[in-house]
Amino acid sequence: MEIRSMKITDWEQVSQIYEEGIATGFATFETAAPTFEVWDSAHVASCRLVAEENGIILGWAALSPVSSRCVYGGVGEVSIYVGARSRGKGVGNALMERLISESEAAGFWTIQSGIFPENEGSIKLHETMGFRYIGKREHVGKIHGVWKDNLLFEKRSNNIGVD
Repeated sequence: MEIRSMKITDWEQVSQIYEEGIATGFATFETAAPTFEVWDSAHVASCRLVAEENGIILGWAALSPVSSRCVYGGVGEVSIYVGARSRGKGVGNALMERLISESEAAGFWTIQSGIFPENEGSIKLHETMGFRYIGKREHVGKIHGVWKDNLLFEKRSNNIGVD
């Protein structure tokens, strides 16, 4: 398995994995994968990764800004998705490890995630990778008419923004 930067030509496989996550009902509030152009405009140009093996994308990770205010310029929101056939094989760990490294290289001092309580795999991944649970946003949004809570996790850099 190779972790590398995402290319526009990866979008077909990346969006299929996104759709698999959406289909679980506990990965995102989105109900359909966006076009590449919409996705591209919502995510940081750096810190876009795929896990690939023999030409097949196994999973992907990216950061989006949490705010347009300059004081939050070093805080990114994590998106990480692993294809249904690749779950439980270390793909998420490999992607997250590289995302953490690349986020620091890009000047991010904090990365954070909002995770549905039902998404036990994502919670475990974040805890394993050193994220800390910081709280719960209750009934923060609806999907398919059902109110959902969101658990907040964050990871602060030991290298960036520590002065």
